[in-house]
Amino acid sequence: MAINPDTVDAIDVHTHAEVSIRAPHDSTAQSFQDAAQKYFKHDQPRPTIPEIAAYYRERRMACVIFSVDGERARGQKSVSNEEVAELAAENDDVMIPFASIDPGRGAEGVREARRLIEHYGVRGFKFHPQFQEFMPNDRMAYPLYEVIAEAKLPALFHTGHSGMGTGMPGGGGIRLKYGNPMDIDDVAVDFPDMPIILAHPSWPWQDEALSMCLHKPQVYIDLSGWSPKYFPPQLVHYANTLLKRKVLFGTDYPLLTPERWLSDFEEAGFRDEVRPLILKENAIRLLKLRE
Repeated sequence: MAINPDTVDAIDVHTHAEVSIRAPHDSTAQSFQDAAQKYFKHDQPRPTIPEIAAYYRERRMACVIFSVDGERARGQKSVSNEEVAELAAENDDVMIPFASIDPGRGAEGVREARRLIEHYGVRGFKFHPQFQEFMPNDRMAYPLYEVIAEAKLPALFHTGHSGMGTGMPGGGGIRLKYGNPMDIDDVAVDFPDMPIILAHPSWPWQDEALSMCLHKPQVYIDLSGWSPKYFPPQLVHYANTLLKRKVLFGTDYPLLTPERWLSDFEEAGFRDEVRPLILKENAIRLLKLRE
């Protein structure tokens, strides 16, 4: 059963698969996870993919789910793309799988992208330039983008500050420069038919993200990773006006829960007529959930 957009109240376009039910726990990721939980003031156990599905089902919500491929840059094994796709398929009434492939994997990564699209039904791709250590406009990533664009699937890029590494010595080796969204502008120019989602309020480059979203028809912004009460004023202003059809609900679950996000969303100054667009309608259109 595929997602019926008429039976869900919201679509969260940004959730993380962090716990595998098939592979042993990777202890090398623990320090990053602990620092992120401290940064987000989150102290609950991290859920498995089936538990995430049950959580969203209980709340009449759907979610986009992915892991982050950090093995080359960080030496950390993530939940495999196959596990994400297969478990999402078992819960396809509430889950949409994205894959994560580090562009630094070269031709092997390109082959994997094709395989995941053709045989596993992934519906988009997640990139974390800071964690994966690459500039989004580095030409070495273009063969991977070409596969995504050919399939007319969205590419979601982490932008702005990173909760990953915050508070760790040297920021855990995370270089914030990779989070500047303007480097994605070249990608938007070179791949005009590939939808692009700029994940998170892009502080300290919020105005750059708003400019890109206004300028490039296929660029969207998701509101994940921050409580809405901390959104920059210009982000709320543009979401209420010129970009009301380009902004998406996202949480960063499990680090930020829908309950907390939605509670603060009610008080953040979003117009009544804009809230349904952000919470569901814009994602329905972008993800092609309605014929």
